[in-house]
Amino acid sequence: MNTIRIGLIGAGDIADLHAEAINGLQGAELAGLWNRTPEKGKIKAKQYNCNVYSSVEDLLNDQKIDAVFILTNMETHCEYTVKAAIAGKHILVEKPAASSIQELEKMQKAVLEAGVKCMPVHNYIYESGILRTKSMIENGSLGDITQFYMMYNIHHADDIRVRYPGVIRQILTHHCYTMLYLAGKPKTISCMKHTVDSTLAPQENVAMANIQMENGTLSHLSASFANDDHAGDPWTCIIKVIGTKGSTRYSYRDWVINERKGAHSQTYYSYPESIKNTAKHFINKVLRSHEEPLSTLEDAITCQRIIEACERSEKEGIHVNF
Repeated sequence: MNTIRIGLIGAGDIADLHAEAINGLQGAELAGLWNRTPEKGKIKAKQYNCNVYSSVEDLLNDQKIDAVFILTNMETHCEYTVKAAIAGKHILVEKPAASSIQELEKMQKAVLEAGVKCMPVHNYIYESGILRTKSMIENGSLGDITQFYMMYNIHHADDIRVRYPGVIRQILTHHCYTMLYLAGKPKTISCMKHTVDSTLAPQENVAMANIQMENGTLSHLSASFANDDHAGDPWTCIIKVIGTKGSTRYSYRDWVINERKGAHSQTYYSYPESIKNTAKHFINKVLRSHEEPLSTLEDAITCQRIIEACERSEKEGIHVNF
């Protein structure tokens, strides 16, 4: 088995999960990383037992690197994806994959011209429960799908919330690609948002969207940074698909460790596992076996269209035809 050598562009908290996945995978090696803050980059390189590069260009010019994971802030994803494609590197890019449809189309063009693979981190759909739901939909076990729900209620501390975009872009992106994977494409979209404590930051920390799909299915998407849900059977992060013959449920609350990890007050174990599942699929299935991702850059473009439709719906107070 040829070793696939990976370089990380960005070494924030999410890099810990990707590094763990790479280092735990036979036939893969975390070769090195670059980080915007050099001192943090050195610390993370020592932690991961890999090289550290002084610039993105140095990393991309290393012929020993086969693929890169772009783990920086959203605004830089397009620039680094294009540079990586030109350098002939395969690419895993964190979500949101870019800031706009125009950036995503630029990324897609660069990837196609270079003949490299590029997979967005649409991590929810690499969870076994979601894959089983997809199979049940496709084999008809659930009958005609009538409703899709995805709810998210995880309080984020003020210092974290301030540096994130609002929940529409930060969280509903997850809802959108999961909805596309399980329920199809939207037909019409209506969205509302709310900002709890706008003196801290103007971006919304609560949002909801109601969507009718092309196939008639009705979808409800909601997300909040402003609160946890402490009720019985809480809607911390829950996905439900309801059909005429059956239904399925996926919930973060089924796997919980009582300690803080990153932005969450508890460790919802399925979240880090979904990131590791995504990295493993990219390396073993997309790069090694030449299979397609479960969610592509084209899906990321559709997600961005949904997000922008949500923003337009909220701003203008209208129901948007997709």
